[in-house]
Amino acid sequence: MNAIIIEDEKPAVEKLKKALSKADPGMQVLACLNSVQQATDWLLQNPQPDVIFMDIELTDGLSFRILEQSDVKSPIIFTTAYDEYWQEAFEQNSIDYLLKPVKQEKLESALSKYHRLKEHFAGNIQNLINWQKGHWFYKKKFLVKRGTDYLSIKVDDISYFYAAHKVVCLVNSQSQRFILDESLAELEQELDPSKFYRVNRKYLVNLNAIQRIRSYPKSKLQLDLLPPVEEEVIIAQENVASFKEWMSR
Repeated sequence: MNAIIIEDEKPAVEKLKKALSKADPGMQVLACLNSVQQATDWLLQNPQPDVIFMDIELTDGLSFRILEQSDVKSPIIFTTAYDEYWQEAFEQNSIDYLLKPVKQEKLESALSKYHRLKEHFAGNIQNLINWQKGHWFYKKKFLVKRGTDYLSIKVDDISYFYAAHKVVCLVNSQSQRFILDESLAELEQELDPSKFYRVNRKYLVNLNAIQRIRSYPKSKLQLDLLPPVEEEVIIAQENVASFKEWMSR
């Protein structure tokens, strides 16, 4: 199992590494990162580890900023001296919240929990995280690239996604467009179905982006979206009933 440690106190890092070696001799610590910036850069440039051990208060801010700036899919075991962050921690990819000084038995219990849940969910880490949150997990933000910079865009700021010429684009409320690596089908699985609807083969839209719904020949519907699109966005007759049901929830 591979892990990274995000912690700004060197004695705490050494103590945790020693405890991890005792708990799981086969564990490999890939990196020890001591700041929000360093951790964000590492996560953007390297494959996701199996698990992340993360302190919360770092020298350059709260570690939650790391999760805002990078698309972290790994489960997280928080290690902190403060108990006031537990609720926000479990809104992230957290599977446990350990208070410092971290006791060996608590650490081993957290690792056992990770292995049990991983086995139960057939190795699907994302489902493990979903379970821990107590509900199905839907993406809250997307990490996109603009030039040499990376931007984190909140899902609530996204108006719609569309596919054209084998490319999928994200369009936000400011009419900015960003190319994604995912298909519309994959995005449909990642987004809250109460907020996003696949209106046709080309468009996946946010409820808040629908400005007007108009009748269209042959019992179809036409949508006016914001930001506006140059082409007609049509809902086929066979999908009209399910769309109306979705709009009525």
